[in-house]
Amino acid sequence: MTELPVGPTEPVGEDRILLGLNTFGDVGVEPDGTPQAHAEVLRQLLEQAELADAVGLHAFGVGEHHRKDYAVSAPEVFLAAAAARTTRIRLGSAVTVLSSDDPIRVFQRFSTVDAISSGRAEVMLGRGSFVESFPLFGFDLADYEVLFEEKLELFSRVRLQQPVHWEGRTRPALAGLSVYPPLEHHLLPTWIGVGGTPESVLRCAHYGYPIIFAIIGGQPRSFRPLADLYREAMAKYGHPMQQMATHSPGHVAPTDEEAREEFYPHWLTLRNRLGAERGWGPAGRPEFDAMCAPEGALYVGSPETVARKIALLKQNLGVDRFDLKYSSGPLPHSAMMRSIELMGTAVAPKVAELLGS
Repeated sequence: MTELPVGPTEPVGEDRILLGLNTFGDVGVEPDGTPQAHAEVLRQLLEQAELADAVGLHAFGVGEHHRKDYAVSAPEVFLAAAAARTTRIRLGSAVTVLSSDDPIRVFQRFSTVDAISSGRAEVMLGRGSFVESFPLFGFDLADYEVLFEEKLELFSRVRLQQPVHWEGRTRPALAGLSVYPPLEHHLLPTWIGVGGTPESVLRCAHYGYPIIFAIIGGQPRSFRPLADLYREAMAKYGHPMQQMATHSPGHVAPTDEEAREEFYPHWLTLRNRLGAERGWGPAGRPEFDAMCAPEGALYVGSPETVARKIALLKQNLGVDRFDLKYSSGPLPHSAMMRSIELMGTAVAPKVAELLGS
């Protein structure tokens, strides 16, 4: 696939889609069944980032969580380490929980990663699908909405790399203070991660940021009205169109059968663990198989199968980028490494062929 010169978040055209990876640093298990040490998971994660870079994937994102089943709680620290061991791949969060963080410190940490990586940093902001960070850092869940609204506004002003004037009710006012270090040659590429509500789409378009939809269930084509809403809102607000992306779980193996059998027990463990926390009923094989179907939200299968699903996603939603959430509960490191390798060496060329790029 021929790489075309595009800006970090410019749309890539009708015959192309960028391919990235996301992970939360899911904690696996040792051969004796005990959980892996978080430190071991983080070291393995660096190997995964290196491989993603080596096989030519576009981006590598790590999500912020504060719970025992995920090892990444400080994305920027990990990304700085990954920057020193990679050369081309974009490095970002997936997502940074802005509501329970300081927008100024978020900017400073990512501008530092940008310097270390020679301009490859990006930040994905969101409210997060878990709330452990609120009590951990002393925030009231009753302020869930206002915290994100005010902190997103403040971050957007800091991102302009001009003296900041801001006031709100969630922190002391700023009167013309500057934030360092600035980025060298551009503004920090900033995405908003959304789960699927029109309000979140309109908020993202208001600021003119690229958008990424987390599609973890149902059918990706059902997000078409939200994709259209984003395009319309960007035009209404007078912003140049930015990239649209989606994030979905999946796994690549040499054959469909091998991919499904390898991924299913780990998907089930994770799905039912989270389901028990959130009041969902237990899942089973019928749900999994339905989600692996051509119109489903799980990108599980051979390189051919996964490539065809990604090409269909491009056709249905017109997105510029697809990020595979390749880790899933206790899925082994070796299986993830093979999935990453196939994503770059087999899926990417097939997608390019299918799209005619």
